Amino acid sequence: MNDLIKQEMMPAIWCQGCPLGIILAQFANVLAELGLSKDNAVIVSGIGCTGRFAGYMNMDSVHTTHGRAIPVAEGIKTANPALNVIVVSGDGDLLGIGGNHMLHSSRRDIDITVICINNELYGLTGGQLAPTSQIGAVTLTSPQGSAVEPINIQGLSTLNKKHFYARTTPAHVQHMKKCMSEAISWKGFSFVEIRTKCITRSKSPLFKTGCDLLNWLKTEYKITDENRKLKDNEMGIIKSG
Repeated sequence: MNDLIKQEMMPAIWCQGCPLGIILAQFANVLAELGLSKDNAVIVSGIGCTGRFAGYMNMDSVHTTHGRAIPVAEGIKTANPALNVIVVSGDGDLLGIGGNHMLHSSRRDIDITVICINNELYGLTGGQLAPTSQIGAVTLTSPQGSAVEPINIQGLSTLNKKHFYARTTPAHVQHMKKCMSEAISWKGFSFVEIRTKCITRSKSPLFKTGCDLLNWLKTEYKITDENRKLKDNEMGIIKSG
């Protein structure tokens, strides 16, 4: 790890095998490669497992109330346009209670980057059904399986004429770094969805260890370089404007 992570707070409190550790390390590497530091960047997180990102970064950061990471980031950027403002939070925080903010910040094309770690449930509070949970997902609050479609993150992210949306996974490290780097460098609102699973709360027998999860992600998702709508099992970057 580089010095953008608070070494005195390591190891992180995340569960053994959780891919958030991989994402944190590579996120810090991307920031270093882009020349970002506490002098020119701010990290904002909401509530949830991913919300720990703000506290682990060795730079100015804000750990906001639930669902309010994006408006706080927008306020920081408005007050000091020279700063690079990056939101790192979970799907429940950003797309549940915070969904309205995502829609309007992207509509206004505020120059911030939002990195959403999507594990398809509320992991920190027990594994409840989230807006991103797939049909049939067995969770604490859907023991018979979810009966509704998940929120269309790609569709929401590309509604506006000018947009940047990327999808990747922690099992595809170089692609994940590319997505984060291009998003942070994009002038305007950019959104990166990092798809993963919670090996602690997930009811799937497929993910008993972190290695199980990474191997599944490598098999499940394929990279495309085409600038077009992504299929459910594809990773890539869509940008316009």
